[in-house]
Order: sequence, then structure tokens, then C-alpha cells
Amino acid sequence: MKTDTDTCRVTADRPLGTRCCLGGLEGVLADETARELADILQLLGHPVRLQILDILSRHGGQVCVCDLEAALPVKQPTISHHLRLLREAGMIGFERHGQWVYHFVLPEAVARVRERLMAGLGMLG
Repeated sequence: MKTDTDTCRVTADRPLGTRCCLGGLEGVLADETARELADILQLLGHPVRLQILDILSRHGGQVCVCDLEAALPVKQPTISHHLRLLREAGMIGFERHGQWVYHFVLPEAVARVRERLMAGLGMLG
């Protein structure tokens, strides 16, 4: 198999360790943007976190952990862990009423995440 083009040379007799492509490949996705997108995708990449966001957004008010535990296939400590990650990412907030803590989606934060994802993924093609 012998092919030689302007950008790539694929030959059976190419010495080991030499590049087949002559260069000219550059991406437009900057390192910082790629890291930011990866962080967002990692945060949203867990099904329980997506389910929590879905439940909180559909119940526009406030939802207690015990309600989430009844609706999700995991126990309270796992739910609390995912809630903490979503809070740290700034996607949800909470209010304490006596001994109860109620969680809610921060719509402006979710809108910002959506915009970042759409812009970043739009760069990919």
C-alpha cells in the first residue's frame, strides 16, 4: 500500500517512528475551553445527577432529600453526594426550613451551562 498526498504519506516502507502526516492539523478548541467542556460533561455525565436536575426543574419549588430518595434508585448518602456536586458547580441552591433542607434548580446557572455547551460543541463541527 503506497499513497503519497500533500498532507499524508502512507507507505509500507515508512521507517518506524516517523510521522505519516506532514502537519497542518490544528484545532480551534483551546485547552481551557476543552477543560471547561470536559468538566461540564463530567458533571452532567452521571445519570443520577441528570435525574436530580430533572426532578428539581419539574418541581419548580423546592424538593427535600427524602422526596428525591423516594424517586431515585439510590440511597440518601448517594443523593446527598450528588447534590453537593451540583451545589458546588452552582447549578442548584438550597434553603433550610427548620430541620429540613429544600433544593432547587438555579435556572440562570443551567442556562449558562447550556450556552457554554452549545458554543463549545458547536466548535466541533
